[in-house]
Amino acid sequence: MSKLAAGDLMSLEQYARERPAFRAQVRRHKAERQLAVGPNATWCFEDRLTVQYQVQEMLRAERIFEPQGIQDELEAYNPLIPDGGNWKVTLLIEFTQPAERVQALARLRGIEDRCWVQVAGHERVFAIADEDVARTNEEKTSAVHFLRFELEPAMIASLRGGARLAAGIDHEHYRYVVHEVPAAMRLALLADFA
Repeated sequence: MSKLAAGDLMSLEQYARERPAFRAQVRRHKAERQLAVGPNATWCFEDRLTVQYQVQEMLRAERIFEPQGIQDELEAYNPLIPDGGNWKVTLLIEFTQPAERVQALARLRGIEDRCWVQVAGHERVFAIADEDVARTNEEKTSAVHFLRFELEPAMIASLRGGARLAAGIDHEHYRYVVHEVPAAMRLALLADFA
């Protein structure tokens, strides 16, 4: 999957006109790419469109139109686009009550390293987490992590052949398994290997 370049982006004026339709398109697209892993963790599988949306929103919010500013945003977000043999995931740890969130984030230190996917007939693949900056310290973990799942060619071939896909988190304080990722999501995720 190719990375975004400045020429792939809409100007601020064009984005202002097209934003409602683009947001609706991205919302539908993201719905096929979000996986609840237990009650408090959501995985958002990123791709070129989701990253373009993030960049466009950042440019809009910050009113960035200078070429260097645009390039800086592209450099920050392009690493979230899959490289053809992996999935890139934003892990969101979600607790609605502030006091509960503080306690949970302290208890869930290291959760990002315990996330896994498994193609039927193959071993689990654990995430490579937060390659840009550490998001867990001695006191707590962050509510947002960036994960990369590297799949072997045989795993990708099995998925293309219809193999089931499971996902989960195996942390001492948060153990949940999605025994079978929905078929529509599995098909959407196959596009990341193009």
